[in-house]
Amino acid sequence: MPKYVIEREIPDAGKLSGEQLKAISQTSCGVLRNMGPEIQWIQSYVTGDKIYCVYIAPNEAMIREHAKQGGFPANAISEVATIIDPTTAE
Repeated sequence: MPKYVIEREIPDAGKLSGEQLKAISQTSCGVLRNMGPEIQWIQSYVTGDKIYCVYIAPNEAMIREHAKQGGFPANAISEVATIIDPTTAE
């Protein structure tokens, strides 16, 4: 199944408290439960003004629907073509 990186522009995301991040995560997980097992949240990276999320889903439309239902921005959605890491250099 395709893997996607979602860029979410959220001003001051890096300043969100642990409780705020927990609430966002709970909202996301609730939407995912309702949408079914085809879409999965792998992890997210919080930066200064953005959150980058990694999801597995059958298509981009499902990623957009999750964002809509959760009230999250999805400013850019990119399908992962391949993954590299330091072992790729070997």
